[in-house]
Amino acid sequence: MNNIALIDYGAGNLASVRKGFAAVGAYLYSPSRPADLTHAKAIVVPGVGHFHATQALSGPWTTAIRAAIAGGIPLLGICLGLQWLFDGSDESPGVPGLGLLKGRCTRLPAGQKVPHVGWNSLLVTRPSRLLAGVENGTQVYFAHSYGAPVSSECVAYTTHGTAFAAVVERDRVFGVQFHPEKSSVAGLRLLKNFVAFVGSVPVKST
Repeated sequence: MNNIALIDYGAGNLASVRKGFAAVGAYLYSPSRPADLTHAKAIVVPGVGHFHATQALSGPWTTAIRAAIAGGIPLLGICLGLQWLFDGSDESPGVPGLGLLKGRCTRLPAGQKVPHVGWNSLLVTRPSRLLAGVENGTQVYFAHSYGAPVSSECVAYTTHGTAFAAVVERDRVFGVQFHPEKSSVAGLRLLKNFVAFVGSVPVKST
């Protein structure tokens, strides 16, 4: 599959994400302008670092991504990309998120090692298409300082001083706080599940 758009807004390790998807048979392209999303069968929004970086997605990119989602295009947010799915983050209060999921991301609590870097367990709360074949308690690799709320869209959470959403899923919108491309067999299984889902979904008209 080679029609998955990888959004490059200057805040992601695109090479490692591409490598992870390539390992499951998907080859991503990076659209140079929002209009190029019309060719996408799915969208991946990666990201590492400060939430302020997502400001680069404001305006035409946000409009195009929202239109794609309304047309039935699946989206996967990774790390900062998951946080962007929410209303915003206390890390950069003046920068809005995409607002598809309600709530704000907050800093992990004092008294813990922050940033939270390393392997931690997924605690699955309900069945998930993205997590099919990934067992409860599976270890995955995190690198972040802020966490998203455990809302109704959360299908797996992790605890580091407090509980935060590790995987979210609503309709055709998915997000993971950890880095699947760095999470060994479980991470590749998740990417494979996403690619398989994308291949099975007929695009609905707007």
